[in-house]
Amino acid sequence: MNVTFPFQYDARGRTAEASEDRHVREMIEQLLFTSPGERVNRPTWGSGVLNLLFAGNSPELAAAAQFSVHGALQQWLGDVIHIEGVRVVAEDSRLTITVQYLIRRTQERHTTDFTRSTP
Repeated sequence: MNVTFPFQYDARGRTAEASEDRHVREMIEQLLFTSPGERVNRPTWGSGVLNLLFAGNSPELAAAAQFSVHGALQQWLGDVIHIEGVRVVAEDSRLTITVQYLIRRTQERHTTDFTRSTP
């Protein structure tokens, strides 16, 4: 059973389930926007990419972010997905991460954008 993120109940009052595609997308999103140190029992889990929203934009920063995101995805979700590409774009207070991946179990390819802005 794949539990939806964020946790919620379905119309029957049971734990809501997510399709495999949605579950994998939600796992990627959680990893991308969690900073290392936020999880009590997994202090190195996360990508730390949200810190980029407060850094100055530059080609070097974007390259470092892409490397960091790719590494975090490979480390924590490498058994679930094969990462085919990562692109990070930081514009003003908006961060967009595009991830191209293959779900290993189903062999389905996906390209998904994840976006965050500072409040």
